[in-house]
Amino acid sequence: MAEEKVTFDETDELCVRNIGTFCADVVEKANSGHPGAPMGMAAIAHVLFSKVLNASSSNASFANRDRFILSNGHACSLQYTMLHLCGYNVKMSDLQSFRQLGSITPGHPENHQTEGVEISTGPLGQGIAQAVGLAIAGKYAQSQFGEELFNHKIYVFCGDGCMQEGVASEASSLAGHLQLDNLILIYDDNHIQIDGNTDLAFTESVSQRYQAYGWNVVFVDDGNKDLNAIHAAIKTARDDSKGKPTLIQIRTHIGYGSTKQDTHGVHGAPLGGDALKDYKKTMGFDTEQTFVIKDEVYKRYQDTFVARGKAVEAKWNELKQQFCQKQPEKGKLLDRLLSGKLPENWMDALPKFDENSKKDATRSINGAVLNAIAKVVPELIGGAADLTPSTKTQLKCSHDFQANSRDGRYLRFGVREFGMFAIGNGIAAYGLNLVPFTSTFLNFLTYGYGAVRLGALSHLRQIYIMTHDSVLLGEDGPTHQPVEVIPSVRALPNALLLRPADGNEINECWKIMLNRVDGPSVICLSRQTVNTNLVSKYTKVKSADGVKCGAYVLSEEEKDADVILLATGSEVELALEAAQILDSLNVRVVSAVCLELFEQQDMKYKQSVIKPNTLVISLEASSTYGWQRYAHKSFGIDEFGRSAPISAIRQHFGLTGKLFAENITQTVQKW
Repeated sequence: MAEEKVTFDETDELCVRNIGTFCADVVEKANSGHPGAPMGMAAIAHVLFSKVLNASSSNASFANRDRFILSNGHACSLQYTMLHLCGYNVKMSDLQSFRQLGSITPGHPENHQTEGVEISTGPLGQGIAQAVGLAIAGKYAQSQFGEELFNHKIYVFCGDGCMQEGVASEASSLAGHLQLDNLILIYDDNHIQIDGNTDLAFTESVSQRYQAYGWNVVFVDDGNKDLNAIHAAIKTARDDSKGKPTLIQIRTHIGYGSTKQDTHGVHGAPLGGDALKDYKKTMGFDTEQTFVIKDEVYKRYQDTFVARGKAVEAKWNELKQQFCQKQPEKGKLLDRLLSGKLPENWMDALPKFDENSKKDATRSINGAVLNAIAKVVPELIGGAADLTPSTKTQLKCSHDFQANSRDGRYLRFGVREFGMFAIGNGIAAYGLNLVPFTSTFLNFLTYGYGAVRLGALSHLRQIYIMTHDSVLLGEDGPTHQPVEVIPSVRALPNALLLRPADGNEINECWKIMLNRVDGPSVICLSRQTVNTNLVSKYTKVKSADGVKCGAYVLSEEEKDADVILLATGSEVELALEAAQILDSLNVRVVSAVCLELFEQQDMKYKQSVIKPNTLVISLEASSTYGWQRYAHKSFGIDEFGRSAPISAIRQHFGLTGKLFAENITQTVQKW
């Protein structure tokens, strides 16, 4: 059946002008925002949404929808306007409340606030990187359930700022390597940024860079008026990708049609009364009316986007039903993934640990736990930033995700930490309840902290497997030894930092992390061997009930405690050793796996663990920052580490059971 010929008429031209004036009104009323890009991209948005994009405003979570990402998130008045026109739950009153407290139209898009917004954007470049994650997830879904059910595209708007951010380069490079031909990047090439013309700092050839990445590149000379050229470029990217992602570089004019066109003054400030009136007059609208959307414009989107979306979703539902009948086991898997439920009895696969288990580094123990889970949880997909042998994250039950193996569940991210974390956010946001894990050394979490933060803000489940979690990694020295990272993550809203002491606590951490659907978790693991023979004889009994509460009593004498020792991770072993040495004191040892979870407990529980009027001493091979909330005296590392063998580092920083016992004795004497 021949494809229907696409034509543009006067109503399409009206739509473009109406989108521009309406976006300008949205920003003007708020007296805050960025009108220039929406005005300059109105034609592109109209062509994409009215003629191309397949999605359903009656079911925003329709699984095979095309995903639209606004990487230049400051242009969100455009996205909100398009969602309104296309029938999503964005009302006129919401647009009139742009950037106001409690509105669903915040100053940059937030996925959990606004229906139809796939991912949170605003920090430039991260929209591109998250879109790469969406594209990876789409290809994985296609490998599992077939091209008939999953054949959508990822469309991304971006600007010059996105193109200058390193995270976009990291992700785009990987997308080219992976030949993600379901990814289409539409570049608003308007030559303006906040400081002025882009030639102040940005004179490279973006097209040649993307060609070097392995992308197709298509050009449009006039992105403000040539609707046919815009459509032809998008159609080429969609239908003739040649097995590559595509960059469409479209030359536009920021603030198109206004007296401030092509100036940085229209980038991040309202047009202002006179300029706005002049712009409306130029566009053929009443200069005294505001928030006007013509009936013909509403109807055009009802007849195009809305009608097309209903038809596409209805067809998909038929295909899904047929698929489930032909392949019932795969159908059950698809239904489970769409529901967000984990497999029944998946926890039965977790390995058991006790005092007879092999002594090992918690990174290695975690590798065994990860692989046990991966066998029974097929939605678990991830990888490492060129550190697989060190982080122990290789999936033995699967092969690599590559251009020729889309069904692989292990991702080789290369040395691209920021890109990796942002891609993980995209996988988490895909909508099939995939569970991404990403891994590197804990110190290098800070390389991509912007993505960790955005993922927490976006309520996305990503599991960060961070190894080499203290100065006890040894000779690599202070450039690799995290001292401030743990308190930094603890300060991040809606994120959990978990630092388990042995295999039993690692098991419990995975239960928490996998069942936590509304935010990221960072699990911190040791490079050095932990004396699990000592730790696990306590955790085998108490961790199942204790870890979920964040902190719990691991060992204590029958009498009231003279001192309470709080420790995390590999230092729990030292606290237990110190308690054995201090036979003249009644010592309670508390494993504080996750302080964020501990803070969620009621006062009765917290005081049952940390008894009032009892000396409390903490130990963590990290900064002591934050421990003052719980401890009277904190031992840790409030300086950069040292390059030395682990035995020398232990002695230097007091990280042995004997030295900790001496510090406890001195503290008790002063108490």
